[in-house]
Amino acid sequence: MRRDWMKLAPLALFVAAAVLPLAGQAPVDPIVDGTKNGEWPTYGGDLASRRYSPLAQVDATNFGKLEIAWRFKTENLGPRPEFQFQSTPLMVKGRLYFTAGSRRAAVAVDAATGELKWMHALEEGPRAAASPRQLSGRGLSYWTDGTEERILYVTVGYQLVALDAKTGHRIPSFGTDGIVDLKKEMDQDIDPVKGDIGLHSAPVVVKNTIIVGAAHTEGGAPRSRTNQKGYVRGYDVRTGKRIWIFKTIPSPGEFGNETWEKDSWSYSGNTGVWAQMSVDAELGLAYMPVELPTGDYYGGHRPGNSLFSESLVAVDIATGQRKWHYQLTHHGIWDHDIPCAPILADLNVNGKIVKAVAQATKQGWVYVFDRVTGQPVWPIEERKVEQGEAPGEQYSPTQPFVTKPPPFERQGVSEDDLIDFTPALRAEALKLVSRFKIGPLFTPPVVSTWDGPLGTLMLPNVTGGANWQGGSLDPETNMFYIFSNTNVSALGLIPGDGVKSDMLFVRGFASDPADKSGRASFPSTTIQGLPLIKPPYGRITALDLNKGDLAWQIAHGDTPDNIRNHPALKGLTIPRTGRQGRIGVLTTKTLVIAGEGGMVTTDKGPGAMLRAYNKATGEEVGAVYMPAPQTGSPMTYMMNGQQYITVSVAAPGVAGELIAYRLAK
Repeated sequence: MRRDWMKLAPLALFVAAAVLPLAGQAPVDPIVDGTKNGEWPTYGGDLASRRYSPLAQVDATNFGKLEIAWRFKTENLGPRPEFQFQSTPLMVKGRLYFTAGSRRAAVAVDAATGELKWMHALEEGPRAAASPRQLSGRGLSYWTDGTEERILYVTVGYQLVALDAKTGHRIPSFGTDGIVDLKKEMDQDIDPVKGDIGLHSAPVVVKNTIIVGAAHTEGGAPRSRTNQKGYVRGYDVRTGKRIWIFKTIPSPGEFGNETWEKDSWSYSGNTGVWAQMSVDAELGLAYMPVELPTGDYYGGHRPGNSLFSESLVAVDIATGQRKWHYQLTHHGIWDHDIPCAPILADLNVNGKIVKAVAQATKQGWVYVFDRVTGQPVWPIEERKVEQGEAPGEQYSPTQPFVTKPPPFERQGVSEDDLIDFTPALRAEALKLVSRFKIGPLFTPPVVSTWDGPLGTLMLPNVTGGANWQGGSLDPETNMFYIFSNTNVSALGLIPGDGVKSDMLFVRGFASDPADKSGRASFPSTTIQGLPLIKPPYGRITALDLNKGDLAWQIAHGDTPDNIRNHPALKGLTIPRTGRQGRIGVLTTKTLVIAGEGGMVTTDKGPGAMLRAYNKATGEEVGAVYMPAPQTGSPMTYMMNGQQYITVSVAAPGVAGELIAYRLAK
């Protein structure tokens, strides 16, 4: 079933942001030039994924005076409310386009009023219900040849849809009635309903090529060592015809196949690109951040370094041919998926201009490469790391260590990291940690035993440091900004039982022998409900990529209620701790903008705050109330002479909505 709705109200003229080319100058390309004309035409603002806009109407003097211009509620888009609304809209020619709702509808609204212009959704039935990547997704893509305009997005059931941007009607000449089935033409057999493959991210469109990645079920305890492979494909934007395929798990005779030892390439899966990709249209290169293979914490079934897992890969956008790659983790067993879009920057390093690509990671590093050659801008050193003792595992003897810029997140766990608000809490933390293995980054997971260790404590935790929201870059200063979480995860291994999983080991923890039920559960890593480690728990970091230095770092977000009101902390002055979340940042001419994660009590009731910081110093310069925490990354645009800032918010029990702020007229 398809639903196409359109309201015929005239489109508001995009006056204030219009930029007409001067005589002899090339016209502004809405995709490549991104936000230069006050629009936001791609998920990351531009193909470089900088999440930057030069708009300056909203600044330190008035940010706190922002008012809600309009709200778009998503609870009626799909059969159930959307509590993980992660979409970032596009803005082109006076309209916002975004995905929303549990059925992942594509939506167009008036940028000035939020009025619905059209909505398109597919009812995919069991195919969607079986998908590993459900709900709203994170966005969609826009394409134009100067005359025709299209919106492209991937459905819950892993289908690529092309729509007329003006009407929302499917493009009949694209694929089959506007749809390309992404479970086909993938050089492998995939069940059309239950195949373990999908995508949250927006496809990337450059020139006449659409590039689509793949995602799978999270792999801590996979059902099998065998799974679908996450190949990346390029499609013709006009016809939907597949142009090329890049095999992230290379077949025999292809570069890198020998790194999948004992024929593990033949049955291993995953290794998809579930994060956003970035593109240098001038160089003709797409930059793909690749996840790890099947089995997030045990790799005994896939011996070898397993290219192109956990690698940044540059491919030709016209052919899909590999130009260069760099593996950031060898034979990964820590779930170090590369989670977010690499950011392109033209750096000035010691007086030399370097066309660079900067990749933030879960480990808390930003890896910086020459985006033409793939050579590191600063040394990345192969250093020896601890070898574990899990039966059948093959550990890499070394791992790459970034020397510059410094980490934006704490790495590894030591006793110095533990909570110390009071001596009693500190003593409890030491007792809890005594049951675990701790150590620096790349300390391997251990086979869990009740008498200890129960597992390995890892910091940053399994969702990172950085995650899918990534960072932003000011192209005028080459300052890189990113939010990160500070939290630990426990990694334990238990034998696969041959029924729920044919893996030799999966993530899990030994059960208490006194518990006759035999049930195992994840052990607590909190102290009386408080985080095990010291604050801040959420932070924003600014890195100078010209120098490879730390510029500033601040706690982002007020102290959560459960810490502020905890009886064990009564009478203590707790510095601002920051709050955890999946928080993307937006950079403008003068500000860094980000919302808080997690509900908290404010003077306007339960909710969260959207905060602005001086981008040069990190000083907070303003905040406005949001009815729920930020769940999708903010963006900004200019419409009818006014600057708008939008952010997606949601929480359990609070259905997702897109909120647009502006200054009072």
